[in-house]
Amino acid sequence: MNTLKLTKEQQDEAIRTIQSYFQEERGEELGDLAAWGVLDLFMTKLAPYIYNQALSDACTTVNQRMASMEEDLFALERKLPPASR
Repeated sequence: MNTLKLTKEQQDEAIRTIQSYFQEERGEELGDLAAWGVLDLFMTKLAPYIYNQALSDACTTVNQRMASMEEDLFALERKLPPASR
């Protein structure tokens, strides 16, 4: 299975966000290494759950749209003239 990847910019922003959270919410100063550990935990252990839920939500949306499109297509169906005898 492919692991989820972040760009360098996204990683840096995630580290800053983690450090900020720990400072503001817990009053703890977190160094870069510790923040990387928290990010790694989220990326390896928690992100797959979020990814799978997002995928499930996307499938539900696609299925709903397909059903709607099918209804729209059948609405275009033309009535057949009565058969002549």
